[in-house]
Amino acid sequence: MNTELNENQQAVEVKKPGKGGTAAKIIAAVLLAACLVASLGLNIYQAVVPNQKSSDFIDYILERIAEEEEKENEYIEDGYKVGGEYEIRSTTHISDAYKSGDDSQLSKEDKDTLKMAKDVLDEVIEDGMNDYEKEEAVYKWLVANIGHGRGGVISRPGMDRSAFTPYGVLTSRSAVCVGYATTFRLFMNMLGMDCHIVHNEYHSWDLVQLDGDWYHVDVYSDSHGVLYGNFNMTDEVARNGHNWDESALPEAKSVKYSPAVQNAVEVDGIMGVPAAMKDALDGKSNTLFYKFKKPLTEEEMKTADFLVNILDSVLSGGMLEEGDSYYFRASWYPSDREDDYILGLLLESRNSEEETGIDMDSPEAKEIIKLVAEAFGLDPAMLGGDPEDGDYPVVDIPVAGVEEVVTWEGGGSVKLR
Repeated sequence: MNTELNENQQAVEVKKPGKGGTAAKIIAAVLLAACLVASLGLNIYQAVVPNQKSSDFIDYILERIAEEEEKENEYIEDGYKVGGEYEIRSTTHISDAYKSGDDSQLSKEDKDTLKMAKDVLDEVIEDGMNDYEKEEAVYKWLVANIGHGRGGVISRPGMDRSAFTPYGVLTSRSAVCVGYATTFRLFMNMLGMDCHIVHNEYHSWDLVQLDGDWYHVDVYSDSHGVLYGNFNMTDEVARNGHNWDESALPEAKSVKYSPAVQNAVEVDGIMGVPAAMKDALDGKSNTLFYKFKKPLTEEEMKTADFLVNILDSVLSGGMLEEGDSYYFRASWYPSDREDDYILGLLLESRNSEEETGIDMDSPEAKEIIKLVAEAFGLDPAMLGGDPEDGDYPVVDIPVAGVEEVVTWEGGGSVKLR
């Protein structure tokens, strides 16, 4: 772990309300010290040992107490290396330059970072947005434009698959978790919102403040999963998949700006979910939250589990008429009503044209499939081609001990032998 701080790095001190224990530790340590000193005193008396030993021992105990208290009250953010490799670096000087309009003190790289970040904000931020809407717009841009499965699969010169600074992230459009966290923090700071990076030894994400309350945001995980899966979480929700030093950071306990509370659609009961979900999908919405007119009973919760299993079969099994297929995740989210929950059904399309950036029915796609099939002696259907188009060549596919010619409508055929 690297805890050395350069001129652009800082130790962030944030105490978590309601989280203590230091005083109790001190009292316990002092009592222990007193007992040990009394014991030492007896030994001193008996062995005529100099009193300096007991004094040194007390000093040692007090020093240890001070060290423990300092650890609880100081959280190292900038300067920490996640995984012993990716350093969290301060960008305060960049966000300050954005807010002041003066970038004269920035290096060339920092000026480039500022310009790229400003261009993004100009694209996604609209007049009249509140802080939540601005945060959400930045989050959705990062998920859609940075990282896994969002761009070309062929590495280009200058692309950094391990980008961990905002400059590397915005230049290469790829990032490790530290890159997502520091870039998101930069945007939040540019927009005037307080934001800290939460980390453990192997992962990092953000803690952002909205209207005085704190929320966890893990953009990295959602760029590799489903939208809103790790957005504006409470501590309770974040603990399912994350661990961190909770004594050193503020509590996140508000659900006001959770996506579930912000976007929930009310239905009569569990039986109303399928129709509401189909309507949402027809409207091209992949993030679905449902609240119920009254809290569900234990029996209705079991019914919800069964419903989710059936929906998973339909959505991930390619049973939809349009041929759409989704990565599917269901979770219960805390509601703004006491002892109540919101059902979140989160989807991510896994259609091949979305991941490759080209429509499988386009002339370019058909030509590519045709050429590859010819070159390797394959059935075009194996590559996603539609035999009914009649645009594909006759190819020989060797199968041991079998010779058969299969012909389909449109004039195509495959000879198996």
